[in-house]
Amino acid sequence: MRVPDFDTPPAPGGLPRDGAPRGDGAPQDDAARFAALARRDREADGTFVYAVRTTGVYCRPSCPARPARRENVSFHPTCAAAEAAGFRPCRRCRPNEPALEERQAAAVARACRLIEEAETLPALEALARAAGMSPFHFHRVFRRIAGVTPKAYADAHRAGRLATGLREAGTVTEAIYEAGYATASRFYASSNGRLGMTPTAYRDGGRGAAIRFAVGACSLGAILVAATDRGVCAILLGDDPDALVRDLQDRFPRAELTGGDAAFEATVAQAVGLVEAPGEGRIALPLDIGGTAFQQRVWQALRAIPPGATATYAQIARAIGAPSSARAVALACGANPLAVAIPCHRVVRQDGALSGYRWGVARKRALLTREGAPGSAP
Repeated sequence: MRVPDFDTPPAPGGLPRDGAPRGDGAPQDDAARFAALARRDREADGTFVYAVRTTGVYCRPSCPARPARRENVSFHPTCAAAEAAGFRPCRRCRPNEPALEERQAAAVARACRLIEEAETLPALEALARAAGMSPFHFHRVFRRIAGVTPKAYADAHRAGRLATGLREAGTVTEAIYEAGYATASRFYASSNGRLGMTPTAYRDGGRGAAIRFAVGACSLGAILVAATDRGVCAILLGDDPDALVRDLQDRFPRAELTGGDAAFEATVAQAVGLVEAPGEGRIALPLDIGGTAFQQRVWQALRAIPPGATATYAQIARAIGAPSSARAVALACGANPLAVAIPCHRVVRQDGALSGYRWGVARKRALLTREGAPGSAP
């Protein structure tokens, strides 16, 4: 399982000793800078530091220290500039070091590495001790940044190892033990929820799984709808119907793929209806096949975005309790196999740009235009 967004840390909250300040949204004059520190604006961290003449220290704008009088405050572009002026770093906000959010994200990333490399899940106390936190505090920090608990992360990683091992190991049982499950029964209790089918069927490329599918046409091109007996498992859009079928075959090369019957046409019609009038209908989602706990949280948040509205990757990250995981949210959107049913087309960049879309930016713009989303017109 890939470690979420904190592999690439967020923009630093502190300034390097000899570095230049960030330019994105930085206050442009001293009045704006003083207003930023008065409200302890974390968005201003990394754009400048301020020094207080009466104390001889300099701080980041979000420092929780008692506000200083304006006449005693000076502003400096870097930590080095503040120190050259004779000020020392604040011991409370430590402006010359990475921001607290960065330090916590790095600690969580290290914990994820420990989980991935361990034969069995390390005890919470051991993970917390390695992070330099109490178990209670570490658990809260891990869940806030990663979006899941340490145990849920370990379970998802272990399931991912199993999914890979099932195609390589000599037997299913061998793959289960090599993935880190103490007993086979413990895995079988949740295997369908993790894989969407039995481990043996998954190992054989979907052998024995019955998947009905149909390819039709909609105003955005070709559409493929596929379903198991559990529900719809794919809604794919594209220009080439044959390419959509190959996509489904590549996922389950040994599954029993059959054309949908007359009853299945109603499901296809519902999927087409979602394309033609996105947001006016719902389709029963199947169990996710191979989706991680993090992806499921993201996809659930996407379904909460109302038609005609958009959200940024950062807003979705905050909504699922993982504010540092905007990049991981984008990856989860890209992995979404259910076009429109899980409305990843409603997620935009911070500046409102449509950015990428698995089925093409033109289709994303068309869907948003149909919903009346602001800024969706070319």
